[in-house]
Amino acid sequence: MKTIAIIQARMGSSRLPGKVLKRVGNFDNLTYVTERSKKIEGIAEVIVATSTRRNDDSVESWCNEHNIICFRGSEDDVLDRYVQCAKQHDPDYVIRITADCPFVDYEMASEMVAIMNEQQVDIIDLTSDVPRGLAVEVISFRALQYIHENGSEKRHREHVTFYAYENKNEFKRVAYQVPLNRLYPKLRITLDTEADYNLISNVAVHFNDLYVSSADVIQYLLDHPEIAKLNEHIEQKPVI
Repeated sequence: MKTIAIIQARMGSSRLPGKVLKRVGNFDNLTYVTERSKKIEGIAEVIVATSTRRNDDSVESWCNEHNIICFRGSEDDVLDRYVQCAKQHDPDYVIRITADCPFVDYEMASEMVAIMNEQQVDIIDLTSDVPRGLAVEVISFRALQYIHENGSEKRHREHVTFYAYENKNEFKRVAYQVPLNRLYPKLRITLDTEADYNLISNVAVHFNDLYVSSADVIQYLLDHPEIAKLNEHIEQKPVI
């Protein structure tokens, strides 16, 4: 079974413009995301999918410089961007990763890919919430195409897999048992605001390791509540 990782990335963030290429410790954010994605066991390719807007030329230039495959598609119809990108690589499964997750959990993702290869379902559900910024989604390309054909609402086009969670009975699913040391959903380990950037920068400087385990990042924040508090007031944008 062929699995690819597609990282959605664009420069035009309303709350933290240019966040995908911001410096995080000794590396830039997109280096963290792509290098950690490469550590997911069982994947064939890592691709950055950005938009065709001119301000995302810098994302394509970064990809060319770092020898990362780049695809460019719709800015607003992210679902279409994913499907058109995936078509070029003919996968069985697609891992969805967002570029605002510098500490994406490649260890959990590796286990999820193994489950998908064994079970061959449409989508994997997490049994519990994890810190925002650590989760990935694994979905069959067949299911992704089905969502593309049937998901007509704006929220479905912007949030790639949202249709599958609203219409659970239309997909064959399997549960992934989240490890106990990941069960801290109140932690926010994502990059969307200046407060997030302060927290992420603190973590990056402390470890100075692209491949630090997400479990160690969680433990660091638990041991240093003054760092975890830096962005605890940030509210996630609602899905509309």
